[in-house]
Formats: sequence, structure tokens, C-alpha cells
Amino acid sequence: MYIYNVTINVQEDIHDKWVKWMKEEHIPDMLNTKKFVKALMTKVLVKEPMGGITYSVQYTAENKAMIERYYEENAEELRAKSKPFEGKFVAFRTELEVITEQ
Repeated sequence: MYIYNVTINVQEDIHDKWVKWMKEEHIPDMLNTKKFVKALMTKVLVKEPMGGITYSVQYTAENKAMIERYYEENAEELRAKSKPFEGKFVAFRTELEVITEQ
């Protein structure tokens, strides 16, 4: 299993609207690509010196090829849908390989 992790710091002034969008639109859109089998959205409890509220969203994929297909087939379109929040968040993405789950 692989995890496509997106960590996002969101400004307070758009926070509530952004969380609603993530839960009702973006995460369902990601899952509807059929590249990911589940998603987990968590709030980071460490306060950032730059302010804002930070979240980690982990999308689980069966294999690395599914993440690559997401990049090729869906990433540009789905990322473009965040345009209403442009300039109000910072995101960074990492890929993780699950070694063990107990």
C-alpha cells in the first residue's frame, strides 16, 4: 500500500469554507478517480509560527502506479478546483510506502 499525503496550512479567514469544500467536494472527487481506496483527513495539533490551521489528508492507493496515474490523469484538474482559495493556503505533498500495519 502507498499513501499520497497532502499537508495543507489554511488561513483562518477561509478555514470553515475550505473544510466544508474538502469534506463535501474535494475528497469525494479524489476518491471518485478510483485511484485511491480511502482517505483520512486529520488536523495537525502543532501550532505553526506562520499561523493558520494545518491538516494532513492521506489518500491510500493499492500501488505506486495508481498514484502515478493520478498525477497523469487527474491532478491538474482537481488541483485547479482549489482556485477559490488561491493565495490563502500552502500545501506540500509526499508519497509514503506502508511497511507494516499492525
